[in-house]
Amino acid sequence: MIKTIFGTHDDNTIRQFHNCLKTGQVAGGVLCADGHYGYSQPVGGVVVYDGQVSPSGVGYDIACGNKAVRTNLKYEQVKDKIPSIMDEIANRISFGIGRKNNEKVDHELYDDPDWNVLMDIGQQEHDKLKKLARDQLGTVGAGNHFVDLFVEEKTGDIWAANHFGSRGFGHRTASGFLNLANGRGFSDKAPGESMEQPPTLIDLDTELGDMYMRAMTLAGRYAYAGRDYVMDQVLDILGAEATYEVHNHHNYAWKETHSGKDYMVVRKGATPSAPGQQGFIGGSMGDISVIVEGKNSDENKKAFYSTVHGAGRIMSRTEAAGRMNWKKRTRSGGKISQKQMNDAVQQYGVVLRGGGTDESPFVYRKLESVLEAHKDTIDILHVLKPIGVSMAGANEFDPYKD
Repeated sequence: MIKTIFGTHDDNTIRQFHNCLKTGQVAGGVLCADGHYGYSQPVGGVVVYDGQVSPSGVGYDIACGNKAVRTNLKYEQVKDKIPSIMDEIANRISFGIGRKNNEKVDHELYDDPDWNVLMDIGQQEHDKLKKLARDQLGTVGAGNHFVDLFVEEKTGDIWAANHFGSRGFGHRTASGFLNLANGRGFSDKAPGESMEQPPTLIDLDTELGDMYMRAMTLAGRYAYAGRDYVMDQVLDILGAEATYEVHNHHNYAWKETHSGKDYMVVRKGATPSAPGQQGFIGGSMGDISVIVEGKNSDENKKAFYSTVHGAGRIMSRTEAAGRMNWKKRTRSGGKISQKQMNDAVQQYGVVLRGGGTDESPFVYRKLESVLEAHKDTIDILHVLKPIGVSMAGANEFDPYKD
């Protein structure tokens, strides 16, 4: 078994990673330098299976990922308009859990034959999930999901990027297949699960395995469609055109060939980085983001062509923002104050819309440190400084386990 660990990690994350490698038909694993404790599999963790897939490893936010585009605008053209631009982004694009898009989006995706896999589960589930997908296409969600503007300081080019996945459709798809894999009905209420939940595995050569892969692939196409739609909205607000783009998932399972053998590579919060493959890696709202490209190196091969998806949390949401009393909608006990966050973001030159202290720069590693740990596996092509950040509001409920 090939096992590669980048960077340093706390004991819980290391233990969880090793537990994943002991469960199922595992050929190898990677823990990226942004790794941290997650649900069932560490975020920043990669597990390589022979003939199996792990829906708990892919996680509840199936196909979460990023789209980044370089526009035809220069910083000098927009520098005085950034506050109004960010106002328009926050007003036009829907952020938050359970949000519906005010503008219904018709898309060829709704004619995809893989919707039939939900018919195999039942007409009612098919109809409910398809309606949810239609309602939420083009909405962003909460947590660490964002729409950002950047400047590439070397060139003055304006970039835009977004980060989110398959929304409630993906979450319910994941919940349903985790139920089925554990002998429950698709829509059953799952029993309380701990972060220490062992990986749930499905054999690929079974009917359930085929169904999950088709449903996961559909959720992946849905996430791509949503990020495309949101990016089109941002470009329209900017009055800009895209001259270059990078688009990738980082919560997904890929069929890949390594050392001449086919495997299922489950990446939870990890970016694919095959030689020549490009990806967007986001830092915090007070740090750089980058466009990277996978190297043709032995180190990258040992990493199963995987790299970080972000800077990686070093402080939990509760530790940063405090405990939430949902009846009173107040928080208490957090380590990071709103003033601390606002001062840090303002000092970095970012116009912020939304966002809570649980997403402040203080809760993340510095991106340069995790990139340094992966320097033998990736090249950095573009370094981007944030100038505008838009996220869900500070007290938005976030039910996701990842």
